[in-house]
Amino acid sequence: MGMDPIALQAGFDLLGDGRPETLWLGIGTLLMIIGTFYFIAQGWGVTDKEAREYYAITILVPGIASAAYLAMFFGIGVTEVELASGAVLDIYYARYADWLFTTPLLLLDLALLAKVDRVSIGTLIGVDALMIVTGLIGALSKTPLARYTWWLFSTIAFLFVLYYLLTSLRSAAAQRSEEVQSTFNTLTALVAVLWTAYPILWIVGTEGAGVVGLGVETLAFMVLDVTAKVGFGFVLLRSRAILGETEAPEPSAGADASAAD
Repeated sequence: MGMDPIALQAGFDLLGDGRPETLWLGIGTLLMIIGTFYFIAQGWGVTDKEAREYYAITILVPGIASAAYLAMFFGIGVTEVELASGAVLDIYYARYADWLFTTPLLLLDLALLAKVDRVSIGTLIGVDALMIVTGLIGALSKTPLARYTWWLFSTIAFLFVLYYLLTSLRSAAAQRSEEVQSTFNTLTALVAVLWTAYPILWIVGTEGAGVVGLGVETLAFMVLDVTAKVGFGFVLLRSRAILGETEAPEPSAGADASAAD
């Protein structure tokens, strides 16, 4: 039995402006908040210095995203752009503000796992920021040529970030423990797959060719964001790879006996 369209519309109206995308933004807000508090609860009482650093970074990711999603839910962080053709697009610039802060934090987690130097970290985060900013410029541009040119610029920056992750950072991670290597490879694969979907969704969505409508686009971005942020944190923080190298192993019974003698 199908859902009553009147009841569905009433549900949207309860969420604010009656548009389907508002529902997805509300769900995204809730999931990000749940992820934030889950990570806080998991990290409560953690004493290992390195683990606390990972928790601090990873908790910030869904925390920042929840604020951005809540803003978009209430109609803040969105603007209208009138194209040269006369069409008007709703652009959620708060989404780009979210990505500008959260994607470098995700990359920082990976860089800390791999133990790369500060220059490498700075380069990686700098190119990542360039990727986000040029994507935003493309979204705010009025002509197709400008929009697709900036999209291409942003995509090239993304490919550089991905290449750096799969070469330099992976090589550095290979010098560490098997637990670190396994966690790093899992997270890098997650980032590679999910982040690749973003420019594809951009180009087929309302900011690009317009093949996908705003409601479906908002749902897809929400699913990608939650998986890329909360899913990433769930994998990372459940791994022993985040424990410091000074973590003392459990003493054996033989060692206890020797100490007693």
